[in-house]
Amino acid sequence: MKRLIDSHCHIYPEKISRKAVTAVDQFYDGLPAGKQHDGTPESLILAGKAEGITHFVVQSVATRPEQVGSINLFIADSVRKAGGLFTGLGAMHPDSETIEEDLEQLLGLGLKGVKLHPDIQKFKADDPKAFRIYELCEEKSLPVLIHTGDYRYDYSNPDRIIPILRTFPRLRVIGAHFGGWSVWEEAVQKLPEYPNLIVDTSSSFFWLKKERALAIIRAYGARRCMFGTDYPMWGPKTDIDYLASLELTEEEREWICYRTCEELYGLGDGS
Repeated sequence: MKRLIDSHCHIYPEKISRKAVTAVDQFYDGLPAGKQHDGTPESLILAGKAEGITHFVVQSVATRPEQVGSINLFIADSVRKAGGLFTGLGAMHPDSETIEEDLEQLLGLGLKGVKLHPDIQKFKADDPKAFRIYELCEEKSLPVLIHTGDYRYDYSNPDRIIPILRTFPRLRVIGAHFGGWSVWEEAVQKLPEYPNLIVDTSSSFFWLKKERALAIIRAYGARRCMFGTDYPMWGPKTDIDYLASLELTEEEREWICYRTCEELYGLGDGS
């Protein structure tokens, strides 16, 4: 594969990276992930390039509104230092009292989308307080990557995502984890009909049999699927090998590996 984009990577400043990775591990108690990677931009590049990844979409989550500005400065600085290897998404928080200013800062820094994690940020994805973010992103043609799904909570399960897709039909929503982590069957029954939804493969292959993963990809269509690892939750090798083992056509593989992501973020052939 001439290009391979990891569309879902978390990065953290070195001074807090171990603490951040540990916190995520604790949130997803019992997952066999995040033990061998420290979450720094440098480690991401080393791990990814060793497995043939040519570009990375990087982001982080603001657990509190006051973190938004510093996170976005860090992501933008990491993009600059990576010399063309990174596309950055900005953090936002629905409890912020300066949502418009936060988005303007994000745009001014050259970030290409927004990352939200309702389960960690503790808001329902379809809560009206989050709608101002979706409205602004639709106006600015900014994609929104949303963590979707968790059998333990009801912040981002499919019925919370559907009102967003219906209310903002021009908003490009990326439903992480095939649109519903741990609730894949519900997600694939309810979400493929919405054309403004794209999904990524992150944090999913470990639980899915290959025939089921292939069926999910084809339910959405390869043009609406992107490869992603959820680094540092997972390293790239296992997911790359899994994807390579699926009986996809060459065209499907190209869309998943890089073409969908390139079109979404306007990356072109230089990624």
